[in-house]
Amino acid sequence: MLTSDTPVSGHEGWTVCLTFDFDALSVWLASFPPVTPAKLSRGEYGARVGLPRILALLSAYQLPATFFVPGHTADSYPEAVEAILSAGHEVAHHSYGHRDPSTLSADEERRDLEKGIAALERLIGRPPAGYRSPSWDYSEATLSLLLEYGFVYDSSLFADDYRPYHPRLGDRVGLDEPLQRGQEVRLWEFPVDYSLDDWPHFTFSFQPMRVGLSAPSKVFEIWAGEFDYMAERQSDGVLTLTMHPQVIGRGHRMLLLERFIEHALARGGGRFARMGDVVRELSMRENL
Repeated sequence: MLTSDTPVSGHEGWTVCLTFDFDALSVWLASFPPVTPAKLSRGEYGARVGLPRILALLSAYQLPATFFVPGHTADSYPEAVEAILSAGHEVAHHSYGHRDPSTLSADEERRDLEKGIAALERLIGRPPAGYRSPSWDYSEATLSLLLEYGFVYDSSLFADDYRPYHPRLGDRVGLDEPLQRGQEVRLWEFPVDYSLDDWPHFTFSFQPMRVGLSAPSKVFEIWAGEFDYMAERQSDGVLTLTMHPQVIGRGHRMLLLERFIEHALARGGGRFARMGDVVRELSMRENL
C-alpha cells in the first residue's frame, strides 16, 4: 500500500506530464455556436501549424507527452494522430465530438464514449487507457462508464494538485446534509487546474465573451511557480500541464513552453513522462 513516504509515481523525483488536447474542429462545433468558417479555421490551425511545432519541440528535447484526442479529430486528421503515435507519444480519449458529458443523457454519453473509443482504436490498435472530459466536467454516469469500459486513468477533476488519487463513486452531499463519502475506485485521477491550462489564459472569443490574450511572461510565472513549489515541497509530485495545439502553437507561446521545459530541466532531479507510464508505476507501487 502507498504510505506518506512512498514516491507519488514510483519514481524518485518530480514528474511533469505535458498533455495536449488536440481538439481541432470539434471544440468549435460543440461549444461555440454559431459555427462559422472563421471559427473552424482556428481548429484547423492546430492541425496544420500547432501540432507539427509541438512535435518538433518535444523531439528536440526528447520528451514524451500525452495527447487527448477527440474521435472527431482522429477521423478528420488521421495522419496527424499517426504522427503523434510515430513519435512515441501516448494518445488518450477526449470524447468523440467534444460534447460536455454533464449536458448529455446517459445513453448519449455512452454512445459518444463508444464512438470515440472506436475512432482511436482504429489508429492505436487497442482501446485507449486514459480519458479526459471535455469541459473538465462529469455527469452522474461518467465515472461508472469509465470503469465499465476499462479506463485506467482520468484527468478531469480538481481534488488534489501534485498527487494522483482515486476518485470516489457514490458520494452524497447537499445543502441540508454533510458529505457522505462513497467508495474509492481503482481508476487513477491526474488532477487539473485552469491556471495550468493554456486555453483560459490565451483564448479570445466574442461569443461567448472569453477574454484571454495574456502575456506569456505572466503564464510562465504561474506555471514555473507551481513547478517550483512542487519541486521544493513535494519533490516526488506530479504536475499536469494542459495545452491545445491551436492555442500553444502560436510562436510566442511555443517560446513559453520551451522556456518552461528548460526551467524544469535546469532544476534536475526529475523527468517528463506520459501519463500511462506514471499509472503503471503507481499501480505497481500500490500493489506492493
